[in-house]
Amino acid sequence: MEKMRAMVLDECAKIETNPLKLTEIDKHEIKRSNEILLEIEACGVCHSQLHGIEGDWKDIGIPPTLPTVPGHEVVGKVVQIGDSVTKFKVGDRAGITPLLEACKECQYCKEGKEYLCESSIITGESFKGGYTEYITVVEDFATKVPENMKAAYAAPLFCAGITAYKAVKAAEPKQNKKIGIYGIGGVGHMAIQFAKVENCDVIAFSRSQNHLDVAKRLGASDAMVFSENQQEFLDKLKETHGLLDAAIVFAPADIVTDTAIKSVKKGGLIVIATVGENPTFMAFEEKTIRGTLIGSTKDMEEVIKICDKENIEVIFQTFPLEKANEALKKLKDSEIEARAVLIP
Repeated sequence: MEKMRAMVLDECAKIETNPLKLTEIDKHEIKRSNEILLEIEACGVCHSQLHGIEGDWKDIGIPPTLPTVPGHEVVGKVVQIGDSVTKFKVGDRAGITPLLEACKECQYCKEGKEYLCESSIITGESFKGGYTEYITVVEDFATKVPENMKAAYAAPLFCAGITAYKAVKAAEPKQNKKIGIYGIGGVGHMAIQFAKVENCDVIAFSRSQNHLDVAKRLGASDAMVFSENQQEFLDKLKETHGLLDAAIVFAPADIVTDTAIKSVKKGGLIVIATVGENPTFMAFEEKTIRGTLIGSTKDMEEVIKICDKENIEVIFQTFPLEKANEALKKLKDSEIEARAVLIP
């Protein structure tokens, strides 16, 4: 059996202890006629992977099994195809989202919401993760990547990009709609741009001045420092902009979600794209709170088209595969401007 290098997690632990170990594991092979084998060119480093590695999300079953190879936003070259594959040929480039596979038979799959499938297989929650050199995937769950799109640019689109796109779509964007985006990191910086494509008026919120500067450069009409002094923050927002039409929350902190709900006008819309406690919610204010989770294969194809056509900027910093612990530590310490990307 051929081997490949992989960063393997045997036990959840703080990233400071370097829990990911460079290991040689069996190289993935095509086992079904509808699979393709990708030689990985780049894998984005997602904040949710940090939570999984450190054991923050054990209560919701993440990671479901150990040992595991993390990494769920992957781009690579097709180096082999199964006998029945028609969507790809050897030499094509393809990407994989966190949805590695779904049943295609349940009500969600039949509604085009395969990412909600109860029996879905998640990329990076088994040995089928992106922090390695090769991966196999069923052709229906891979998306073509244009030849002119750099791998380190494209990889973050397969989680951060689709998450940002779907969250903006869930906020029901339209011209001049005032949308607040809470959390301007790997996902938020793309959400600003997707909202601007829809001609929305975007106000960005972050604790980091560096992220606020990025938001302004990418087209936010204003960028405000988030404060946990909720009343003071809301007073300043009302005085400067009035209440928001909609808010999108990417920052995984309950105080942020609670503040976002209070920052939206009565009858407005709040999109929550993170994990947290249920905040206080007044039904009589007629606000809508909506959850969102990545998106469908069709959504992913749309993300690639929009990014190609509109020159959406992806801010990334590359690291060699063996520096995965270092990249995640920098992410934890807010030293990554937007997205870290591992290159095998």
